[in-house]
Amino acid sequence: MIQGFTGLFILASLVLSLNGCKSDQQKSAELSDTPDRGTINISADESFKPIIDAQVQVYEANHPGTHIAVQYKPEAETLKDFAVDSIRLIVATRGYNKSEESFMVDSMRVGPAQMVIARDAIAVIVNPLAPDSAFSMPELKDVLMGRFKKNLIPVFDGVQATSTVRYIVDSVLHSDSLSPKAIAARTSQGVIDYVANHPEAVGFIGVSWIGNKEDTSQLSFLKKVKIARLESRDMPGKYVLPIQLNIYMESYPMVRDLVYILKENFRGLGHGFSDFLSGEIGQLIFKRAYLVPVQRKFTIREIQLRE
Repeated sequence: MIQGFTGLFILASLVLSLNGCKSDQQKSAELSDTPDRGTINISADESFKPIIDAQVQVYEANHPGTHIAVQYKPEAETLKDFAVDSIRLIVATRGYNKSEESFMVDSMRVGPAQMVIARDAIAVIVNPLAPDSAFSMPELKDVLMGRFKKNLIPVFDGVQATSTVRYIVDSVLHSDSLSPKAIAARTSQGVIDYVANHPEAVGFIGVSWIGNKEDTSQLSFLKKVKIARLESRDMPGKYVLPIQLNIYMESYPMVRDLVYILKENFRGLGHGFSDFLSGEIGQLIFKRAYLVPVQRKFTIREIQLRE
């Protein structure tokens, strides 16, 4: 009898010890939310606001007891949320690295998970009156460095800390310097508005802001600006738009991943929403928004047009 009582005491102590490793926010969250109920805070790269808004709207409609509060930020600010207890899901263009994973495991007592859920492209936009609406990558690099034959001004959603700028610096400029003439708009919509009012401007934004011709707001944007064509990666001399097929085949030269990072030790609303993003409905929403879903097979069919 004494042995049984001792074993029970040790088991209870172990449970209390494990619970003590969790933050107060994690423990309260376990009591307050499930995939079908509750409220969570997530952090997302502002470049993907239209598509994440659509995903949240559909999830909440299918799960009426839930509320997903999204904080949209430049990517560098979003990635700082690895260290914020109250943020349980992050959407960005990269996952965590080894040191970030170690920090979350050792300091936050959470086992993070990540998954690539879609592929996106950086669209180049110009004023409808602009004479140049097709660029090779060397020409685009000259625009970005201020060396182009015409006085064109690159415009970004900020000149630092955003995923678009990081991609341009890392994958296009390759450590060369961005032109001091570059303009920083506050948001992707700010980039669109600036380019619409300045014929010499060349804007860089995520294609989810401008590529969905079934979205009425994006159709209104396309009346104000024009999407430029870039020289294909695999067919020199051919200039292509950032449409789904070209993103999928990577013939469009500026393609990037969309990744979720989940920080949740229990089956809560974060798990529910991340499963949704990688599941059939979430992947269909990416597809309808003209991004490329990567967790469901994307079928390419040949068709013949009758003249």
